[in-house]
Amino acid sequence: MAASAKVLTLDKHEGNGEWTVVLPRRGKQRRNFPKTATSEKQQQPWSPTDIESDPYRQSKLMEKMQICMKRVENSQFYQNVLEQIRTPELADYFHQVLGSELKMQMVIYGIGSIESYETPRVQLSVAVLMKKELSWIGDIEVFDPVLSSVESQVLETLGCSVLSTNEHGRRCVTKPTLFYMPHCEAELYNNLLQANWGLEQLNQIVLFGNSFEVYQYLSEFRNSVLVDSSKHIVAARRFTKEFIIKTVSEDYFAPFHDSSWHFFSPVLETELQSFNN
Repeated sequence: MAASAKVLTLDKHEGNGEWTVVLPRRGKQRRNFPKTATSEKQQQPWSPTDIESDPYRQSKLMEKMQICMKRVENSQFYQNVLEQIRTPELADYFHQVLGSELKMQMVIYGIGSIESYETPRVQLSVAVLMKKELSWIGDIEVFDPVLSSVESQVLETLGCSVLSTNEHGRRCVTKPTLFYMPHCEAELYNNLLQANWGLEQLNQIVLFGNSFEVYQYLSEFRNSVLVDSSKHIVAARRFTKEFIIKTVSEDYFAPFHDSSWHFFSPVLETELQSFNN
């Protein structure tokens, strides 16, 4: 894949020979893509550090979310997302993951601060609106360690459940699950795949997130940190069907550039055994 100069460039630092990813700064958020975090394999109990409720902040944030959701719902971008989901090819992939189940749970990791930034509000709006529009999307669970008490309460009001455990992306699936992870760190995607590195589990996962094709392209530049944190991502490319999200306009570039739907369909155990887990 030839990466667009508008989306990313690669810059080699003199002296250490390492390649780094340089991205456009649009709608700056707390993270860039791709980015790695310290590896933590243990799931940890979590609660917001600010335990005090603030009715005024809750009201203001809810108002912001309602305005954002209305704008997204009326946008060409969102209509295109729905049209893409309903195309025969993509619909067939969703049905394969659902199997005999009627609902597909949604898990949102790494949404960021919806109170501080517009980009996370747009990303969350799309997720909540999809549940409203698509009858087969079930309950929504959300986690990000930066979430405040106010944000958690607003998420609950919007029909989401905020997790009380930091899973570090290591959710082992037991039923069809849609992981909604726009612009998360590479390590979170990698952790998710590693925790579900089996035929039965992978076939029950749909992932909305950063394009694996881009990670494979970047891994060829031998950035040691990125390679270490994306081994399962690159290995999974052999049996991943990817559908790129078209951002349509500048308004949706920051929240969704280089995003894709990913479906995993390994057929033989040998496809997984060939990779050192």
